[in-house]
Parts: sequence; C-alpha cells; structure tokens
Amino acid sequence: MALGTDTAARISAPIETCIPGDVGEARRARLEIVVGLARIYRRWSATDVAAALGRPPGKIAPRSGNPKLDLVARLADAIDWELGDLAESLWFAEPPPLDDDLDGARIDELDAHAQLAHRRGDFQAMEAIGLAMRRIAATPSDRATAANRLAGAYDGMGRFPRVLACVREGLAEHAIGIDIRTMLTVNLANAHSTLWNLREAESIASALIGELRDPARRTSRISRVAWAHAHAVRGHALRRNLVHAHDAVASRLVAVRAEGDLLEAERLFLGLWEEYGDAHYRGLANTALGGAVEAGVAAGRLDAREALEQVFSRLDAAVDPSSTPVELAESLGWWSVYGANIAFRAGESRLSAQRERSDLDRAIAICTNKAIEIAEHLDHWAMRERAFTLEWSRRERRHGEAAAEPWSLDDDDIRVLVGTMGRFPLFRPTGWAILGASIER
Repeated sequence: MALGTDTAARISAPIETCIPGDVGEARRARLEIVVGLARIYRRWSATDVAAALGRPPGKIAPRSGNPKLDLVARLADAIDWELGDLAESLWFAEPPPLDDDLDGARIDELDAHAQLAHRRGDFQAMEAIGLAMRRIAATPSDRATAANRLAGAYDGMGRFPRVLACVREGLAEHAIGIDIRTMLTVNLANAHSTLWNLREAESIASALIGELRDPARRTSRISRVAWAHAHAVRGHALRRNLVHAHDAVASRLVAVRAEGDLLEAERLFLGLWEEYGDAHYRGLANTALGGAVEAGVAAGRLDAREALEQVFSRLDAAVDPSSTPVELAESLGWWSVYGANIAFRAGESRLSAQRERSDLDRAIAICTNKAIEIAEHLDHWAMRERAFTLEWSRRERRHGEAAAEPWSLDDDDIRVLVGTMGRFPLFRPTGWAILGASIER
C-alpha cells in the first residue's frame, strides 16, 4: 500500500494544526492509513483485514471519521499498540482558542504571556499559548521551551501523564541550553514523584544534584531554584517510600535521608525567598519543613504526639483557606497530609492501646478533612489523591474491611473521584473500591 505524500503529511501533523471544520476528515485519513499499516504489518489481504476488524471490505473507516471503540480495540491489537496510544493518535481535536491580541505574536512574546498565565493560575490559557508556541517553534531551544510551558499548564490542570510526555519531548531536543534542560529535568523528577514513580523520581533528582554539586554550576537563578527543587523532590520521594520499607531499620535509614534532603530544601527555598521576595519560595520552604517533620518522626528523632501538635498549630492558620495566601494554603494542605501519615504510622505501632488508637484515628480524620477542604479550594488534584487514599486506608484499618463503614458520595464527590482516577493510574484500584463501597450502600 502506498502512502500519498499529501495524505501522509496531513495525518502525521500534530493535532493542534487541524483547523475547525477539518477535524473529521483528518481523523478519517489517519484511520485509513492505520488500517493500511495493519495490513502491511500482518501481511494480510484486504479480506483478512476486514475480517479481523469485523467490518465489511471497503467500509472500515466511517465517513464521520469517528470509529467505534470495538474497531479501535481490534485495530490496536492488529498492530500491537496499546489501546490508549492508538486512540490518542486517531483523535484530532480543535486547538483551544488563543486570545486575538496574541495572533501573530513572536515566540518570545508568547513565552512571556505563558509565564503571566501561570502566575495568575490560568492554565487553560497557558495551554493555548504553549500549543501556539509549539506550532511556530523553529529551533530546538524554542521547541523545548514550548514543551516546558505546556508541562506547566498540564501540571496546573493535574494532567500529570501529559506533563511527563511534554518534559520528555523537550529533553529529546539537542542543544537547548543548560538552564532549560535543568528545569525540564526537575519537572520530570517532580512529575514522577507525583505519580508515585518514586524510584524514578529519586534517581533523576539524585543525578541532577550530582550535576549541580559544584557551586560554579549554580550561578544563575534557574540553577539555584533547580538545586533546591532537586533536594525537595528527592526528599519527598524518599519520604513517600517509607510505606514500602521492609523493616524498622530500613524505614529509619530512609527517613534520615529524607529529613536531611527536606531540611536542606527548606533552607535553600528560604534563601531564595529572602533574596527575590517571591512568596512561592516561602510556600515551598514550608512544604519541605512539613515533610521533614514527618520524616523526623519516622527516623525516631521526633515524638509523634509532639509532631501532631506542630501540625495542628500550623493548620490553625488555615481555618478559612479562602482568606489564606495561595502558596501558604497549598503548603498547609500538605501539612495536613503529613499529619495524617504521622498519625497512621503511630496507630500501627500502638495496636494494644485502644484509646490512643482512637485518638490517632480522629487525628487522621481531622487531617484528611482539612486536606480535602484545601484541595477543593485550590482545585489541587495531587492533594485530592492523597486525601482519598488516606481516608480509604483509615476506614479499611478501622473496620478490617472498608465496606463495613458507610461511605456516601454525592455527585460532587463522584466528579472529583473520577477526575482523580483519570489523573493517577496507580490510584484507580482504590478509586474503584471507594465507588464499590458507595454503591453497596
């Protein structure tokens, strides 16, 4: 089967190059090409293809360009692709609208507007600008910058698998400059940590720390921010990995390393805040300190009760999240998660003290409720994932079987739960279990 130059170019174009009214044609063209590729891949005749795909010969691709799921699934099987990868390749979507005053803007102008959109939390606008940057990028550095802006937009939307794809896209470019490569690497490590790919996060952050260890490599603001972020990402990845420690000795060793990294991250971010006056750094410092408190308890340096008192004292500043500065509210949301983690581990080590275990169970509930409240205020998907997981674990431990305790979900709860399941592949089994417990009620 020969591919016409015109058609091949059209179907290999990025989805954002499609113009309104042309989407159905583009989808149909790509579907026809993939059907042809399946025929070549399997060495099938036209009749074989039709039979394998369950369609009459000559009528495989629908005129609308929108194939049914069974056709996509059979086609994915025919070419040995993952179903989701093929569906994404076949699905063209109209690009999000770009402000009229940015039409025809240079890439440096678009980049400046993308940064402004990020600061005001308008991630949909940032995505539109990033896609426009990608369309006109003419150099490796421009393409990497566009990828980094798109990664920032998708991070704000909680679309973390897309963040990974974007930063990998940027890192695949050559000769892009040390600063942009450094930030892409930090973002890659952070996305892995958020998705609970903890070994990957730790390894990437450690490699970056090694590259920046020489002070001569940390002369720019970007390199110093990356240095602080790398310690924070590695520290949080180690802290999260405490749930996988196989014994008490291993747990303490991991906790000591996590605490060291997080205290160093706090120091570095505080220095950046004092120098540049950016409140975002203060929030990151406070987040790192909270993680260090959790790690300090796991390391045996801090008492769990005293640590929980610190957590509750901090949370007094977020009685009303809507009146709390955004960077501080996010930080205190994570302190809520850390408090729940501390109480959960303390409860596991005090199985004989029923009254104390009840107190710790209440502490978990208070912390998860505050985390949910702040996550809803900030529309923060990673925090929602932690709150759902911790609350499920609390119910499961309390009753031996989570379904034994009622879990009522209203439409808003289900909306958030479904969105969380879509964003965190490793959370999906827990999400399905929560839905099952709710349906059984």
